Amino acid sequence: MRLVVAGSDVFAATGGRDFDPALPAVIFLHGAGFDHSVWALLARAFASHGFAVLAPDLPGHGRSAGPPLSSIAALADWTAALIDAAGLRQARLIGHSMGSLVALETAARHPQKVTALGLLATAAPMRVSDDLLNAARANDHTAIDMIDIWGHGYRASLGGSEAPGLWMLGGGERVLERAHAGVLFADLSACNDYRNALAAAAKVSVPSVVILGSRDLMTPIKSGKAVAAAIPNCRLTVLDSAGHMLMSERPEEVLAALRP
Repeated sequence: MRLVVAGSDVFAATGGRDFDPALPAVIFLHGAGFDHSVWALLARAFASHGFAVLAPDLPGHGRSAGPPLSSIAALADWTAALIDAAGLRQARLIGHSMGSLVALETAARHPQKVTALGLLATAAPMRVSDDLLNAARANDHTAIDMIDIWGHGYRASLGGSEAPGLWMLGGGERVLERAHAGVLFADLSACNDYRNALAAAAKVSVPSVVILGSRDLMTPIKSGKAVAAAIPNCRLTVLDSAGHMLMSERPEEVLAALRP
C-alpha cells in the first residue's frame, strides 16, 4: 500500500489483506536499520483476525522515500501523520526496539491517536555502544555483524526458525545490508540520544504490554523492566532464552502476549 506522509511517498505492508480503515487498526513500527519485512508473520496474523494492518517502512527505509528522521520525537510526529494519512482516527501501536521508543513517544505526544501499545525489546535509556555507532557512521559492515550477532539469542544461532526454511541470522543480515548508507547510523543515534522514555511512559493511559527477551544483549532486560514499571496500565512478558529479535525468534509467544 502506498501513502503520502509529510509530502513523501511511504510504503506500508498490510498483512496480505486489503486495508480497511473501518476496522480496528494496528501499526507495526520496525527497529533501527530494518524495514516492514520483520513483521511479516505478526502482520499477517493480525490482518487475518479482523484488524486493519499497516507495517510501514519508516522514512528512508525500504521502499519509503525521503531521508531518515534524526530523532525519536520526529518519528513520533511522523507516526501521528501516518495515522491521519491512512484515514484513521486511532490505532494500536506495536514497536520493536527503536520502534518501541517511537510508539511510546507517539502515545505521549498524541494520546488521542493511540488505543494501545505493544513494546518489544524496549529499554530506557536505549544506549548504543561507541563501537557500534562508529562502525555505523563509517558504513562499515561490522555494524551489521554486531547487530546480527548481538541481536539474536543463542537458540537462534542454532536454527529453529518457526517459519520453515528461513535462516534467522542470515535473513536479518540481508535486511540490514539493503539499508541505504547513513540510515543505520541515523537510527542508532536517534535511539542513543533519546532521554524521554520514562517521562513518556508515565503519560501513557492506554493498555500496554512490554515483551522482553531474557537473553537480549542489545536492550538489557533491566532497562526494559524500567519502562514497564513506569507505564501505569502495563503487562510485562519475559520470554526465556530469547534475544532481541523476538518477532523471528518467538513469533507465536509474542503473538500470544500481544493479544488483547
